[in-house]
Amino acid sequence: MSYTIFDSLHPELQNRFKRVKLFLSDVDGVLTDATTLMGKGIELKKFHVMDGLGLRILMENGIQVGWISNRPSEATAARAEELGITLLSQQRGDKILFTEDILKKTGLSWEDTCYIGDDIVDIGMFRKTPLAIAVRNAHPLLIEMADYVTIKKGGNGAIREVCELILMAQNKWDNLEFFKRGL
Repeated sequence: MSYTIFDSLHPELQNRFKRVKLFLSDVDGVLTDATTLMGKGIELKKFHVMDGLGLRILMENGIQVGWISNRPSEATAARAEELGITLLSQQRGDKILFTEDILKKTGLSWEDTCYIGDDIVDIGMFRKTPLAIAVRNAHPLLIEMADYVTIKKGGNGAIREVCELILMAQNKWDNLEFFKRGL
């Protein structure tokens, strides 16, 4: 992603990205393209590899990552485990209450959070978090409410886009080990 995108953001929005200490995400439609393949008791989901690397880079740079989904899924749990994401809530109910539990575990506050979602079940989170992000293909209500709408679609690099914006805002992007080693 080019600095042009970050540089084009309003300074107040840049500051919101700068304050993020906890990056929370919905799963289906954000980390995936909302497709779930099912058959004979097996569920498959498609996750974007670049999104996964972006999340790992965030965590390596001191940003905590959590996933909040209203749809329990073994595929989601397996992907979270693979990436080292321990802040995972997969239960039907109020995402705000689940977030409150995460905030207690981490010792952080709502002011430290950023949330990315795609559908009407995310409206409450959008009202509560100081940085609400909608993926490009989100429900129109969320796009209207969002502080930022990604260029990429859910499941197709939207998470990575936001990870890079957070790192750029916090002056961590240019200092990544990947760049220092020339990888």
